[in-house]
Amino acid sequence: MIGEECDALKSLLLEKNKAYGNSAIDPIRIFSQADPEEQLKVRIDDKLSRIMRGSEYQTEDTVQDLVGYITLLRVYRKLKQRGML
Repeated sequence: MIGEECDALKSLLLEKNKAYGNSAIDPIRIFSQADPEEQLKVRIDDKLSRIMRGSEYQTEDTVQDLVGYITLLRVYRKLKQRGML
């Protein structure tokens, strides 16, 4: 089961990265000038807020999205630490 969940998350993140580009780690900055880490934290807060308020969208898996954004935050921090950003 753990492997299935991890594989599903990987597929989701790669699919979204293909659809949106690398917008989580390298945003286009049309309106917001916040750094990518701060933007990821805001998205995490939004997902936590939806869960806490019980206002999740029926067509979305908010918990999976939350895990995805936390994963992207870890990836961003590792890339930054390694001087790859």
